Amino acid sequence: MLRPLTNLLTIVLIVLAGAQPAEAVAYGEDAPDGDYAFSARLTMTGIPTEERGSRDSWCSGALIAPKWVITAGHCFRDADGERVSRTVAAETTATVGRTDLGTSAGHEVRVVGVRQSETADVALAELDEPITDIAPLKVGSTAPEPGEKVRLTGYGLSGTGDSTPERLQTGRFVVDRVGDTVLEISGRAPRRDTSACPHDSGGPYFRESPPVLIAVVSSGPTCPHEGPDLSARTDNLANWITGTIDDGPTFPGTTPVRVAVGAALLFVLLVAVFLARSQHRGTRRRAAKAVTGV
Repeated sequence: MLRPLTNLLTIVLIVLAGAQPAEAVAYGEDAPDGDYAFSARLTMTGIPTEERGSRDSWCSGALIAPKWVITAGHCFRDADGERVSRTVAAETTATVGRTDLGTSAGHEVRVVGVRQSETADVALAELDEPITDIAPLKVGSTAPEPGEKVRLTGYGLSGTGDSTPERLQTGRFVVDRVGDTVLEISGRAPRRDTSACPHDSGGPYFRESPPVLIAVVSSGPTCPHEGPDLSARTDNLANWITGTIDDGPTFPGTTPVRVAVGAALLFVLLVAVFLARSQHRGTRRRAAKAVTGV
């Protein structure tokens, strides 16, 4: 009877030891003050629901240009759960450069627009004002390789319960498999079950020296867990990302401002040419009339 009791005691001790709260980016570690300042939290207040009510939520992301944050596409869904190229909440705010959410460091900027990738669970959130004192995370254009070591940052939930961490969390990961649009990425440090949690969606996986984005958190098993999560590749979206952030601001139902301004200038030029030609023809008629007396 002693051995069964000993085994039971061992199981109880293991269960109790495993019941310790996990931090966001489960079993990750606190990000040092000032590190990974490009990391972003997208806070959504008043998201419509199917029951005609509303809810609040948030995602993680990264600043990739002064007025653009990259995140997961599913962070912007309508009441039917469909991804949409617009903000869905009554208010969406990007907090950037704030390692400790209990402080006033960094920036809080309103999100005014969204662009959805057509091929991956990736979205770009457009900011109302540029953030110019934080270096954006560079978007890589070369494919990751299996075995490559990367880092993740995020503002997601803790691994157990519903507690919301007040500090940016981080961990180190390894690329297991490279697919056409997704990567399988597993935790390595501080523990092998370091993993992304709810609200880490959109958090950046990046090479560290120098920091270069390769993917954003998309989906995975319940955290914490060993083995891979699925992340959305970004290297094969580099041209779309560059084209989008270079096109300037857009608003629902309109063309990009740069295109609209170009069209307006072309219209003014055509009117000027028409008027000039009309004036020239009128001058010629008056000259002919003066000569012939007609």
